[in-house]
Amino acid sequence: MAALLACPECGHALQSSERSLRCANGHSFDIARQGYVGLLTGASTKMTGDTADMLDARAAFQGAGHFAPIATAAARACAEPAPTGARAFLEVGAGTGYYLAEVLDAAPDALGVALDVAKPAARRAARAHPRMASILADAWRGLPLRDNTLTGVLSVFAPRNPAEIARVLAPGGRFVVVTPTARHLGELVGPLDMVRVDPDKDRRLADSLADTFTCAEHTLVEFPMKLSRTDVTKVIAMGPSAFHGTPADDPRIVALPDITEVTASVTVSVYLPTP
Repeated sequence: MAALLACPECGHALQSSERSLRCANGHSFDIARQGYVGLLTGASTKMTGDTADMLDARAAFQGAGHFAPIATAAARACAEPAPTGARAFLEVGAGTGYYLAEVLDAAPDALGVALDVAKPAARRAARAHPRMASILADAWRGLPLRDNTLTGVLSVFAPRNPAEIARVLAPGGRFVVVTPTARHLGELVGPLDMVRVDPDKDRRLADSLADTFTCAEHTLVEFPMKLSRTDVTKVIAMGPSAFHGTPADDPRIVALPDITEVTASVTVSVYLPTP
């Protein structure tokens, strides 16, 4: 796995050395006892990532299978068509590592790297899958991976650094982006004052990637979910609406029926580097 990584200080290849990774220039990075390696360097990053509570809620919601069709669609988009030779995938803003684990289950020969800027996420991803390495890094400072090494890069509801992603993709590699549509969780957004999705999100995504990538596929994944009040509380707690601090005993949640049918609606887009 270390063969995929590059020193964030100088860009040289990293090699495993007991409980650390080291480059030819002597830069060394410890592997935490929780299993991840910290590749954040320089001044403190302004990116904070998700809190431990947000990740706990997300892991519980994902573990219940509510977003399984999204994970399946993302894995299919990453793994097809299957190139010959060894495969390696990166998930940027990996959080719990749930989606990358699904990719690896669909590609038994592949290795995965989960990247996140939050330590609680790095800890979780380190134990999400036996073929997944977890690194703590800020994607906006540059991806600590070697040039042209990855079969695919996955971004699910996460920020993106197009130039860096294009750099690390191998020839024929693909960038898979999952974004919510304006209908995503629509039955909850209004009544519970959740953060709304920009209806122009897909166009803005395409514009942000236009100089580096060309869209090859654009698939709508939409399905109903039957959510209990507890599930609804987790949905709020695991995303940006968590910062609004909506508690489980909020009257608006208490007033919901025992089971609420809620729409999951995302687009799974496949982008190829522009020659």
